[in-house]
Amino acid sequence: MSTTLTDRYPTRLLTPAPAMTREDPTAWGTADDGPLTSDRLDAFDRLGYHAEQSLLTRQEIEVLRKEAARLAVDPVLRKDERTIVEEKSQEVRSVFEVHRISSVFARLAADPRVVGPARQMLGSEVYIHQSRVNYKPGFGGGPFYWHSDFETWHAEDGMPVPRAVSVSIALTENYPYNGSLMIIPGSHRTFVPCVGRTPQDHHRNSLRTHSVAVGMPDQNSVSELARTAGGIEQFTGPPGSATFFDSNCMHGSNGNITPYPRSNIFIVFNSVDNVLGTPFAAPAPRPTYIAGRDFTPVR
Repeated sequence: MSTTLTDRYPTRLLTPAPAMTREDPTAWGTADDGPLTSDRLDAFDRLGYHAEQSLLTRQEIEVLRKEAARLAVDPVLRKDERTIVEEKSQEVRSVFEVHRISSVFARLAADPRVVGPARQMLGSEVYIHQSRVNYKPGFGGGPFYWHSDFETWHAEDGMPVPRAVSVSIALTENYPYNGSLMIIPGSHRTFVPCVGRTPQDHHRNSLRTHSVAVGMPDQNSVSELARTAGGIEQFTGPPGSATFFDSNCMHGSNGNITPYPRSNIFIVFNSVDNVLGTPFAAPAPRPTYIAGRDFTPVR
């Protein structure tokens, strides 16, 4: 447990606890910080996400897609702990820390179109908390159960408050039927504590399957969030489309049983004013390839 900061978002409890209203802002910056207009920033603050249908060009995406494909078949990287494989198909599920592995993805992370909105949303300079390519191969891509990233980052990485934002950029077409991202609108305003103590080296199982109960919200809480929101938003779009979403959004995705692969690059930006400390509800911090502890601002 963290001994340096008050735990304002207790989780991984022995008994169920009610959901909490978020105390912290969502949009920490203003329209003057650019590039989002006040209307778009207000919508992000209200909904917890902001979508762009053409953040990158087709030509740019083709370069990124080739790089992602190269990483997936690299025999050395396949044996590296940064590569996670599907339990059943044994195909690559995720490759972590791609901004350090690849100069192509490093340039993407520093692109003003990518990092600019994150700085504005978080109202500060930012560093990379996590980067990864998620691969959902046809016929074999597994689901990601409903979860809040902040719940995990708070419990297992020591992130103090939800002042982080993820950007998911489509490398392939994201259809409604090949496992595209789903978010419950407005769910970022509610923190759902989870039940169950964090086991040692929990990340070794949780990254391979989302059937692991620890860190997963109960079904009643998810149902209540969806009822309050009036439904679920699904993010589809062509290669180059992108979704920026708050770290506490309740989100997930279905498995992919279609012939159409779905690959996305995720980059997580955290505020330099919200750096990691001691985990709040885990025996030890997760490895730095999952939760970066180099707090140097992105330039």
